[in-house]
Amino acid sequence: MGQCTYCGSSAGLLRKFHPDCKEQYDKGWSKMIWFATKAAQSGEELESLEKRLATVAESGHIPTPRVREALLQGWEKALDRVLEDSVLSEDEGSRLMAYAKQFGLSQEDLNINGAYTRAEMAAVLREVLDGRVPSRIKIEGQLPFNFEKAENLVWLFTNTSYYEERVRRSYVGGYQGMSFRVMKGVYYRIGGFRGNPVETKQIEHIDTGKVALTTKHIYFGGSRENFRIPYAKIVSFVPYSDGIGVCRDAASAKPQIFVTGEGWFAYNLVRNLARM
Repeated sequence: MGQCTYCGSSAGLLRKFHPDCKEQYDKGWSKMIWFATKAAQSGEELESLEKRLATVAESGHIPTPRVREALLQGWEKALDRVLEDSVLSEDEGSRLMAYAKQFGLSQEDLNINGAYTRAEMAAVLREVLDGRVPSRIKIEGQLPFNFEKAENLVWLFTNTSYYEERVRRSYVGGYQGMSFRVMKGVYYRIGGFRGNPVETKQIEHIDTGKVALTTKHIYFGGSRENFRIPYAKIVSFVPYSDGIGVCRDAASAKPQIFVTGEGWFAYNLVRNLARM
């Protein structure tokens, strides 16, 4: 006879749980996430939330340690809701951080699934849209960039793949003219090869390194390539789902692509930095 996974009582022959217990568990867990999400988004009833979650957990056969997991998921879901308009207001950010402080949720806790980083990105973008220079980035160690005076670092992407558009030229055609047999196995052809040049564009990986977005430039630092691009020299920005492309103001300039992993944020940030 097996034991029920949820209540611990006998579940019957070849059974792992009681259907009623599983239903109570699922409903209880959904209710815990709902309570936590509501509290994180509104900033209300924080003092009584943990006790309420513990009560629901007990009635739904949910292990007590999962209360903290529900608190974390509630914060993440609340963040998703407030970011539906893609902007994190100061009030929304303050309520989320008050919730995290109330329950002792660290940056590392909140960033297990990258949620804290997304919150920081939204806050940085809001400050830039308001005409302010963000100062949220804290760098440990030295960066491989020589910033100019009165230039401020706004965001840093690490492990960024850098690509360039390259043009490859090949010739398509064939031999023309007649072929005469001179001796067994030996032929002589009158005419020659006539081919037409065909150009194809290819996106080639050039290097991998850091990308720094400042108030004046886009910087790239890798093992083989190191350069900076002034915003004033960029004629177009191209958004990608996982990065951004730029094209400089030069006759021979080719598109340069940076795969940052966060295309929407990178695109909107550089566009607005270029206007500051």
